[in-house]
Amino acid sequence: MQYPFYVCREDEFGFRGSFPDFPSAEARGDSFAELLRNATRAVVLMYDRSEQLIPAPTCSASELHSLDLDDGEGIWMFVDINLARITSKAADVQFDLLESLLQQVDRAARERHMTRSAFITLAAVHELSSRYDGQLCCLPVSQRVFVDA
Repeated sequence: MQYPFYVCREDEFGFRGSFPDFPSAEARGDSFAELLRNATRAVVLMYDRSEQLIPAPTCSASELHSLDLDDGEGIWMFVDINLARITSKAADVQFDLLESLLQQVDRAARERHMTRSAFITLAAVHELSSRYDGQLCCLPVSQRVFVDA
């Protein structure tokens, strides 16, 4: 799958990059090729053979440009990440929210350098894990979905 990745020059010889859909998967590299390998590896290691929820890629350019990680000094690109061995899958869901609530969600997501989808997913996981005493992984995959607003 193609995921958005924000790349900046870190110093004279290096690069760093961040995925808004995977806030904890940051990467660095001395070359652009090394950065891309490290970025892909970071995401795959995070999800490989796990049952963690996999966010759908954010495709909204306006949502990406509104994130705090877009400082105007880097470039957006899409990185192809092979998620074939990962056991969970994202599902698109469409629903309505009060505009004021959506604004609060977007503000909180930006503060955490996350997309709206990633934020809502984490909120759902938090609610469900408290309901099932932290045993969300015991729910069948068919009952776990990713919310993509």
